[in-house]
Amino acid sequence: MPKTLLPTLALASLFLLSLTGTLPETSSHAEELDRIVAVVDNDVILQSELERQLQQVRARLEKSGARMPPLPVLERQVLERMIINRLQMQTAARAGITVNDVALDSAIRNIAAENGVSLEEFRSILEQDGYPFSRFREDIREQMTISLLRKRMIEERIVVTEREVDDYLANRQQQEDEATEYRLQHILIATPEGASPEETEAVRKKAEEVLEKLRGGADFSQMAMEVSDGQQALEGGDLGWRKLEQLPTLFSDLVPQMQPEQISDLIRSPSGFHIIRLAGVRHGEKVMIEQTHARHILIRPNELVSDQDAKARLEQLRERILNGEDFAELARAHSDDRGSALEGGDLGWASPGDFDPKFEQVMNELEPGEISEPFQTRFGWHIVQVLERRTHDSTEEVRRAQARKAIRDRKLNEELQSWLRRLRDEAYVEIRL
Repeated sequence: MPKTLLPTLALASLFLLSLTGTLPETSSHAEELDRIVAVVDNDVILQSELERQLQQVRARLEKSGARMPPLPVLERQVLERMIINRLQMQTAARAGITVNDVALDSAIRNIAAENGVSLEEFRSILEQDGYPFSRFREDIREQMTISLLRKRMIEERIVVTEREVDDYLANRQQQEDEATEYRLQHILIATPEGASPEETEAVRKKAEEVLEKLRGGADFSQMAMEVSDGQQALEGGDLGWRKLEQLPTLFSDLVPQMQPEQISDLIRSPSGFHIIRLAGVRHGEKVMIEQTHARHILIRPNELVSDQDAKARLEQLRERILNGEDFAELARAHSDDRGSALEGGDLGWASPGDFDPKFEQVMNELEPGEISEPFQTRFGWHIVQVLERRTHDSTEEVRRAQARKAIRDRKLNEELQSWLRRLRDEAYVEIRL
């Protein structure tokens, strides 16, 4: 059992303040510090509140090994963050955004579960760390409220167009091209300095014979060692991995057009005749994923259909399918997932993460053609049949998804900072440090 929840808790609880190093306060100390340090519209921030946040921030900085700023600077920074949070809570209250106890309790149970402890153990550990559970609940409620506010005020208004994704990828492609590395092998059949036309022609014929042998299957490395006049002849003509701008200018326009293993035509230069082979290219790797093609039948419990009834109906349908009845016809007639029911329960090709985790777990355990026993997810009761699987190149889909996320994150951050500045500028704030 973990003795501290703090590293995972900070990640699991959606923008929660760090819990590390929170210290209990005595009532006399709290009374001594309880003076107003900031007026925020019609609300105030007390010295005791500021001191509690300072303790958390100092502990977090010490834990990370970061250099501690001077106390007056740290106080200003922490107080400013508290002012921004207070303004957001006021805005949420005016907008009618609240987090009820049911949602709050569910979030806290999830945090405890993600830390691998029960709710009672979680509460005990918090109390041992000097963090009263009642205060923890209200801190969580505040962060959940702010998250809901930001979603309504900013996130839901962010739109990313396909044109923006295309432009982003076009710019990235240029950067990726610049980062691409090529491995070349090179053979030079040199012409003597001041060679006559006859001598040059003789060298050309020799180079053509070499090229013919290479295209006939001769080993390029061995041929380079035997006939090349290049400096890397003894290394099999290997020029190593180089970026495009590091390649000889003579080859730089040609190489990006070549395919791996391809051997060039003769390339003429003042020093002679060159032959190159593109031995390899390395850049962003392909993203290959295992996809599953499946179909299902869903029965949703309701006021008239209990969980037991739904499970029993699916057991009967499964038995009928195993006895030869058509899955698709039964799905059309009985499935409560009307979208897929029209397609005979067909869910199409799905990638990891597309379905409910429980549904995906059961589906992944099936062999092609196999039909599951009835099982329950948050949507109801299912039976699922895997039709086939394939390894799919999802590189382009992943690239577009990553591009869309990057654009959305950038827009979200810009809009958030702009909105917070407006919120701060339009508010009455009096600092009394």
